Amino acid sequence: MRKYVYQTGEPVLREKCADIKNFNQELCDLLDDMKETVRAEHGAGLAAPQIGIAKRVVVVDVEEGYFEMVNPVILSAKGEQTGPEGCLSVKGKQGTVTRPYKVKAEYRDRKGRKHKLTSEGFFARAVCHELDHLDGILYTDKADELYDIPDGE
Repeated sequence: MRKYVYQTGEPVLREKCADIKNFNQELCDLLDDMKETVRAEHGAGLAAPQIGIAKRVVVVDVEEGYFEMVNPVILSAKGEQTGPEGCLSVKGKQGTVTRPYKVKAEYRDRKGRKHKLTSEGFFARAVCHELDHLDGILYTDKADELYDIPDGE
């Protein structure tokens, strides 16, 4: 079921999220809801705190595919890229953010199986952005500048 996306100012967006310990139907339902929500909102990713749940769960939906990441951690980061970034929880704004160009991460899937992932470019940007949410960090905290975007973009 599509969920309401919390906006800047909601306390849950600034919380350090708790690890998932139980890989059960409740987690599967959360991941299904997150997938429906990120696609309905036309986002590149969504973290559980953005729908009011302070758990270490993100989904990333980019050209490289759709990824569900439970308890993700970044193992290494290389290079640098600077570019525009937005967020479903910061409507009407964009900012210029510098992030790693290449990121290696480890995470678990909905069944608890461990995976490793290497991402580059926009994919790496999306992974870093969503994992920041799990520690209460918004892209606006890292942006060199913020600017308004016109409606419909």
